[in-house]
Amino acid sequence: MDTTTPTPASRTELLRRARERGISGHTSMSKQQLVTALQVEQPQPDAAELESGAKRADGRREVGSRVDAFTALAAARARGEMVLIPRMLTGNDRRMHVRETVREDHETRIAGHNVEARQKFDKLAGSLFSFFRGTSLLFYRDLAGEDARMPTVLALGDVHPSNFGVMPSSDNVPIFGVNDFDEAYYAPFTWDLKRGAVGFLLAAETKGEHGSKKQRAIAERFVRGYIGGIASYAADGTESGEQLRMDNAPALIADLIERALARSRAEWLAGDYLDDARRGFRATDRLIPISSRREEFQGLIDRYVTDDQLAVPERAGRMRVKDVAERKGAGTASLGLSRYYVLVEGPQADGTDDLLLEIKQARQSALSGLVPPTDYVVDGKADRIRHAQRVHLVDGDIFYGSLDFEGMSFMVRERAPYRDGISLGSLSTGDWKDYAEICGRVLAHTHAMSDDTGNIDYDIEPAILDAIGGHDLFVDDMLRFAEEAAARVRIDHWHFVRDHALGAFRSVDVVYR
Repeated sequence: MDTTTPTPASRTELLRRARERGISGHTSMSKQQLVTALQVEQPQPDAAELESGAKRADGRREVGSRVDAFTALAAARARGEMVLIPRMLTGNDRRMHVRETVREDHETRIAGHNVEARQKFDKLAGSLFSFFRGTSLLFYRDLAGEDARMPTVLALGDVHPSNFGVMPSSDNVPIFGVNDFDEAYYAPFTWDLKRGAVGFLLAAETKGEHGSKKQRAIAERFVRGYIGGIASYAADGTESGEQLRMDNAPALIADLIERALARSRAEWLAGDYLDDARRGFRATDRLIPISSRREEFQGLIDRYVTDDQLAVPERAGRMRVKDVAERKGAGTASLGLSRYYVLVEGPQADGTDDLLLEIKQARQSALSGLVPPTDYVVDGKADRIRHAQRVHLVDGDIFYGSLDFEGMSFMVRERAPYRDGISLGSLSTGDWKDYAEICGRVLAHTHAMSDDTGNIDYDIEPAILDAIGGHDLFVDDMLRFAEEAAARVRIDHWHFVRDHALGAFRSVDVVYR
């Protein structure tokens, strides 16, 4: 008889289970309370409830998501079945698909009359590149089930020129790498390359004002940079110890890091965040102090330190929360999601060395249910994002973690005075090409880490190289896809702008019978 005592689940795992079970009040429960609540049999809805969907007060019901339908579509396409996919739609059919997908993706924010959701739609209407950045679900529904034969990696999920930048390492020194893990998911490696190539085409057009030939040349450097990076890691296996710092970065990135370091923490805090007494946040149109919730957030931070087993560095002092604020108007895809800034007192206790933690609401990845079926799955929202950051970056931000409260999943990370990105509008043509190649190599590094600290259980770099085959043909395949996809984004944006002007995104779809 096996008398081995089972390993107890962590509080993070218990919270995930409670969230999935819909247990009310789970975020405020102790670990033992969570265990008890999970042992209680939960009432199951009957068939009629499942069929009827979410009823509104007037008897109508909101249209359910099409996740199940697209999951089935992705599985069928992965099996090689000849099925209609959204990118085959044209004309009014495509316009309706764009409208329905955007509404579905923002259903909660629209139904809640979220002011920032309206601001997001204004932002997307005003910029082709912003529209691309803010409509990941639309992009990936066009890829449903694609490239099932290709090796799986922990994909970043939202590759474009603005999602690479300078950020703090675990040693509090600036490093350059991928910096947004919100959409990360296990997927074919080509999915990141396809979105990245489209992103470079559209950014080169809108930010660099380059014509089609230069756009293609820039996107090509991105793809070839990736291939070169994968080949290098396959040959020497150095990925697990590699960081891109000022002392080993290409000139373009070293200059970026040097500029980011020019501002001291004291200047950054006083100039952007603190009140005159340096005791708390200064109220602005984008930063709204909620000092009355300081004790509540102190409890959250204490729980976060314990649950994430954070090794608190000396520069964080006793992790004492000085102030809390709501952050408004940040991001593109995440506009309208809850976001807080927490000011943590530094050792000097004079407002010159305080830490700033960001707590941002996490959502389900846009790739969920759309990738070809795979055994490599990471559940959860913020937990998934934390996993991706720890895989993709070698010794990255030590404060990167996850937290559950207010019935939602949140990610935690440090804001730093040197968290910065490249100014795309200031790049020369040569700089654009160099930057694209650097980003391609950085992306290769994140994929190469999938079998070092990720869930992939075989040597990934040789498999990717084998799948790529002849380099010129593979590059041409990626670029032809990217050019067609970029043209589709332009048409989708045209549809979106006209629908937005007509008020299409002020309400969600409902079923009347």
